[in-house]
Amino acid sequence: MKYIAAIDQGTTSTRCILFDQAGLPVATAQKEHTQIYPQPGRVEHDSLEIWARTQGVVAEAMTHAKCNPGNVAAIGITNQRETTVIWEKKTGRPIHNAVVWQDTRTAGICAELAGKGGQDRYREKTGLPLATYFSGPKIKWLLDNIPGARKQAQKGELLFGNIDSWLIWNLTGAHVTDVTNASRTMLMNLVTLDWDESILRDLDVPRRMLPKIVSSSEIYGRTREGIPVAGDLGDQQAALFGQTCFSPGEAKNTYGTGCFLLMNTGEAPVQSKNGLLTTVGYKIGGQKPVYALEGSIAITGALVQWLRDNLGLIGKSSDVEALAKSVADNGGIYFVPAFSGLYAPYWKESARGAIVGMTRFVNKGHIARAALEATAYQSREVFEAMKADSGVNLKSLKADGGMVGNELFMQFQADILDVPVIRPKVPETTALGAAYAAGLAVGYWPDIESLRRNWSADKIWHPAMEDARRDMLYRGWKKAVTRTFDWVD
Repeated sequence: MKYIAAIDQGTTSTRCILFDQAGLPVATAQKEHTQIYPQPGRVEHDSLEIWARTQGVVAEAMTHAKCNPGNVAAIGITNQRETTVIWEKKTGRPIHNAVVWQDTRTAGICAELAGKGGQDRYREKTGLPLATYFSGPKIKWLLDNIPGARKQAQKGELLFGNIDSWLIWNLTGAHVTDVTNASRTMLMNLVTLDWDESILRDLDVPRRMLPKIVSSSEIYGRTREGIPVAGDLGDQQAALFGQTCFSPGEAKNTYGTGCFLLMNTGEAPVQSKNGLLTTVGYKIGGQKPVYALEGSIAITGALVQWLRDNLGLIGKSSDVEALAKSVADNGGIYFVPAFSGLYAPYWKESARGAIVGMTRFVNKGHIARAALEATAYQSREVFEAMKADSGVNLKSLKADGGMVGNELFMQFQADILDVPVIRPKVPETTALGAAYAAGLAVGYWPDIESLRRNWSADKIWHPAMEDARRDMLYRGWKKAVTRTFDWVD
C-alpha cells in the first residue's frame, strides 16, 4: 500500500496523518509543544522543539501503520501561518524563538507604518490591513532587536520562513514557501505572486533572506529517504482545500486555536470593504491561483484551553460541553475573548477580553456556555461581512477543527447563523488538504474532481431557534463587543 503523509504543524501541537486513496486516515500521531509567554502580549514557540516533534510524529505514525518510507508516496505540509522563524543559513540554528501569529509586540511598528498611510496602506497590494498578526512586521522586529541580526541578514547569512519553510528546509534543504503562506507575510503582491520591493524597503527586510514563492502542489525536494515533499498550504487554506471548496461561493469554517472562515472567490482577488482579508486560497502547479476571502478570529478553542489551564474550571477541553450543559442558557453574560485584540471584522489591537453582564446568579456553567457561544457569535460577524463583500448569500457552512465534536456548540452555531452547519465524515480537513495537494503533485490522485468524490457529510445541524431570540442574543453580543474597545492606551 502507498499512503500520503500530511504533517499538520499547528499552534499547540504537531500531527502526522497517513491517508489512503479514499482520503481516509490510516494512522495518526500527535505531540504538543511548549507555549512560551515571556511577557503580556508576547507568544513564542521553540522552533527546534517543533522540528523534533515533527520528526517524532512522522516516525510514530509510520510505526502505527506498520509501513516504511517506501510506502509513502509524498509528504504534504500544512502549518500555523504567520508564525515567524529566522535561522542561520550555515548552522540551521534559529536566532530567536519563533514569534507566534497571536503575538502583539509589533504594535508600535504597525502604528508607525499606519501613521504614513493609514491601516489600509498595503491592502490593495496584499489584501491585508496593517496588523500585528502578519509576518512582515515580526521580521522587522527580530532584525531590529536581536543583536547583529540585521548585519547578518544583509550579508545573506540568515533565512526567514513561516513554519512551512522551516520544516521544508529541514526536510529537504529547499528554501521555499507556497503562495498561501507568502500571502500572509504582508510582503507579497497578490497579483504578481512575488515579493513587493516597495514594502520590503518600507519594512527594511532584505529580499535575499526570503524564500522562493512556489505553488501549493509541486515537488519542492526530497527527504533523506527519497520521499518527495510536494504539498504546502497554510492551515486555513488547507482546510478549504480538504473541504473541497473548489467552486466560487463555497465556504468553510475551521474551529481551532482561533477560528477562520474562508470562502472561495475564484481566479480574481476580491478586496474587502467589511474588515475581511483577501488571500490566496491555493495554486495547483502551473494553474492560475484561486483566491479567497477570510475572516480571522484570534481566540476560539484557545478560550476553552484558558478555562482549563488558567482558571481550572475543567480538567480537559472536552469537559466544557458537560459544564455548559449544566445550565439552560448563558445567564445573561457574554464573554468577548479579545486576549490579543480583535481580528475580523474590527481589527482593533487595543481591545482586551471582557466578561459582561455579571450578576450573583452567574456560575461556572454560565461562563463555560458563554465561552462556547463567543465563537458562534464571532463566526456570525464574519459570515455577515462575507455576504456583504461577496454578494453571495451563503446557504450552508462546512465546519471542521477541534470544536466540531461539541454537539451543544454546533447546534448553537447553526441557530445563531440561521443556516445548516455540516461536519464532514473526515474532520481532519486541514491535514487532508495538505495530503491532497501533495498527492496531486505526484499523481496519487488524478484531479480535483476525484477529491470532490471523496467528500461526504457526517452530520448536519439545522437551525431551530426562534428569530426573535436569535436577534435578541446577537444584539447583546454586539453591545458586549463595544465594551472591549480601546482598553489599551
